Amino acid sequence: MFDTISSQASKLVKLTSGVKKNYSKTKLLTITSGKGGVGKSTITANMAFLLARRGFNVAVLDADIGLANMQVLFDLKPQNTLFEYINGIKTLDEVITKTVYENVSLIAGKSGYQYTSNKNSFLFSRIVKDLIALNRYDILLVDTGAGLNDYVREFLAVSDNILAITTTDPSALTDVYSLMKMLSLDKNKLMLCFNHTRTHQIGETIANSLVNLGKKNSLREDFMVEYIGNVSTSANISTTGRLRKLFVNEFSTDEITKQLQIIIDKILLNIH
Repeated sequence: MFDTISSQASKLVKLTSGVKKNYSKTKLLTITSGKGGVGKSTITANMAFLLARRGFNVAVLDADIGLANMQVLFDLKPQNTLFEYINGIKTLDEVITKTVYENVSLIAGKSGYQYTSNKNSFLFSRIVKDLIALNRYDILLVDTGAGLNDYVREFLAVSDNILAITTTDPSALTDVYSLMKMLSLDKNKLMLCFNHTRTHQIGETIANSLVNLGKKNSLREDFMVEYIGNVSTSANISTTGRLRKLFVNEFSTDEITKQLQIIIDKILLNIH
């Protein structure tokens, strides 16, 4: 199930990396999880807000094909989605929606949409390359879907900066371990963040255990997993989510906001 990403994908990684480094200021960060329901999209949206508060111009691409929910988190009803661009119906500018938060833009997905044509032809990663080529944004956050299906692999293939978000749930840890093994075949590094985890130390201990297990079972020796922090469980997160608000904006001095700020500090040190 978790076989090597195709050689075609590897070639695309090199091509996209060249475009980014030579022609664009935009740094790409792909955020994934393995298991669904770990709070990945919520953390992504709140990270976008905090990055914008630090002066970065941020774009968020909802790459959860068929189960998009980022427009709900930003309380938007976009006129167009990434599918209209991929299908040649709209221009790239027409599918970029400004949010109510300064310097945060969204390229929305479409929930319930079944996209089956041109499978494995890298149409979806094309929009990543084209957004980077705009040279408009400082940071592009790509929020992938759950699991390790072809769509998720496609978005992972074109990124050198990958953040995995997980929890201490055994099934979530199993999935993130599979993600680590898959990425170690073609990548050099993975950043790891724990959500709904009480202390920084708990996440660090489990992260080290995953790495040690991996190295006993064919995880490449020079593949680096960097644990960058935790976000504790908080009723404020679910409350603001139901209200379609961002918890870091509504509770700017809360402990969970401080924890996410630390995570962003680590991300900014790591992405290139």
